[in-house]
Amino acid sequence: MAFHPLRVAAVEQLCADAVAVTFDVPADLAATFAFRPGQSLTVRRDDERRTYSICAPAGSRPRIGVREVPGGQVSSWLVHKVRPGDTVQVAPPSGTFTPDLTGAARHVLIAAGSGITPVLSIAASLLRVPGTQITILYGNRRASTVMFAEDLADLKDTYPDRLELVHLLSREAREADLLTGRLDAEKLRTLVPLLIDIPGVDHWWLCGPFGMVTDATAVLAGWQVPPARIHRELFWVDEAPPEPVRTIEPAGPGSAVTVQLDGRTTALVVPAGQTVLEGAQRTRPDLPFACKGGVCGTCRARVVEGEVRMRRNFALDPAELAAGYVLTCQAVPISPKVIVDFDS
Repeated sequence: MAFHPLRVAAVEQLCADAVAVTFDVPADLAATFAFRPGQSLTVRRDDERRTYSICAPAGSRPRIGVREVPGGQVSSWLVHKVRPGDTVQVAPPSGTFTPDLTGAARHVLIAAGSGITPVLSIAASLLRVPGTQITILYGNRRASTVMFAEDLADLKDTYPDRLELVHLLSREAREADLLTGRLDAEKLRTLVPLLIDIPGVDHWWLCGPFGMVTDATAVLAGWQVPPARIHRELFWVDEAPPEPVRTIEPAGPGSAVTVQLDGRTTALVVPAGQTVLEGAQRTRPDLPFACKGGVCGTCRARVVEGEVRMRRNFALDPAELAAGYVLTCQAVPISPKVIVDFDS
């Protein structure tokens, strides 16, 4: 995973614990840092890596939204210490939480907290497509914790006939009871049919904490929304992992694993019980990763040969799984030989 020193062009205070950081990209790296809406950047500070979603529309300078995590070594640094003119180590964009920008469609985007970051990028990019219609449902605790409030208001002013923006607050009363509370299953079952023609929606985009995303997925399934129309991304703030790690019995003393990355092939042995990422990092320290928790998807690769089993998965959708993609930070080889391709 190649990191590049990027100059910080701007740091904007969004609320007390969140900022937006914009990077300058030199001309020779313009193609490397060209991003699709909904993608993320991985930031490195010393030995720590964190992935942050891009909040800018396609074609703009990369800009990430960062909310401080209590005790977070990278988020606290970005929120409180980084200033314009500083240099930050940044890896190129990654991620598949991205829309098709080639034609008009009806989109509903549901976000909570810092989950608005990629949603803002997606909405701003889609609205440039004539005829696209968007509804954003955005949940927060209080008005003072709303990230990108001004950006969203400006977007609404620019596209008043094609963007519907609905704010919900869980710890502060709104003018209507319907807009007070969390974006949980009960609220979604009540609110969404009042605002949206459900069968007429082409794509649903869900981004936020685990509970919100899983509740919304279940509600949409109850309305018979095809899984291919539902796109999900999780944001972790202060939640514990929602389910235990699956125990996997390894095959034999180890597996012969071949890693393909950046056009270079490396053969190595992954000891029994270790993940592909754990076993291969010693030989290939350039392998991409960030959270190592099965959430961000930075370590995504395709299994070309052999078999692995993942301990957990909160980043890949059913179509990616069917195509052979895995999270290498969670994938334990269970066959004697495995080939994984990070370039696919």
